[in-house]
Amino acid sequence: MYKIIERRMIVPNLHEFTVEAPAVAESVKPGNFVIVRADQQGERIPLSVADWDRQAGTVTSIFMQVGASTARLARLKPGDEIPTFAGPLGRETVIENVGNVLCVGGCYGIGSIYPVARALKAAGNKVYTLIEARSSFLLYWEDRLASVSDKLFVITRDGTKGQKGHINKLPELMQRAGIIPQLVIVNGCTFQMMSVSKATKPLGWKTIVNMNPIMIDGTGMCGVCRLSVGGKTKFACVDGPDFDGHQIDWAEFLQRRKSYNPEEVDPLRRSSCRSHF
Repeated sequence: MYKIIERRMIVPNLHEFTVEAPAVAESVKPGNFVIVRADQQGERIPLSVADWDRQAGTVTSIFMQVGASTARLARLKPGDEIPTFAGPLGRETVIENVGNVLCVGGCYGIGSIYPVARALKAAGNKVYTLIEARSSFLLYWEDRLASVSDKLFVITRDGTKGQKGHINKLPELMQRAGIIPQLVIVNGCTFQMMSVSKATKPLGWKTIVNMNPIMIDGTGMCGVCRLSVGGKTKFACVDGPDFDGHQIDWAEFLQRRKSYNPEEVDPLRRSSCRSHF
């Protein structure tokens, strides 16, 4: 069993989740994920890692409450225990000194892009971080990201902070700042990663996305997390989760992401979890 150290809602519908897991904390790296179960009857779900403390033996993730499983996680309190916290899983993000790197985060990816930006900065890169949300009240960890970035950019769709608009404003924002990135790394929802990849492709900016397909075991055995990359089938859990965003078959991926929406939402409607929204 794994002890919950912290579980709190940091902005509406997004939760900071810290678990005591010394073996995971000892070897986790930027870009890794963990597989979690909220209880003995719960399903296994992947969560990107947002931070860790090797000395304390803790690992932190940010998750969005969207269905029955994440609703169960959102009901946990410090001191509670969960039966599964498996990791670190996946291949870590490649960290090299390439020059100018743009790190893009949205939703839970604002958290999971933090260790990536931190490692890239430590490797000697110029790190520029861009975070995006519908409104300023959905932003978090800005101080943390600013501390590991040469400059922090913000886009909000309603214009309450930073640049008004959507993530497709990214090329325009970089042009005004005089920044040409040698590498773009994106963590966040599927639509954001797809939008950034489409915006950077004509510019020739290498773009790495941290994919978030449906998973079960997280070790390449079940095949549920398969996706097409450059015309070849890959498993996100063992071949990724980082992939070249310009090589992803996004239409196929979006369709596969919808596969179990009714099955995930229906138990939430029929359970006591609904009272916690």
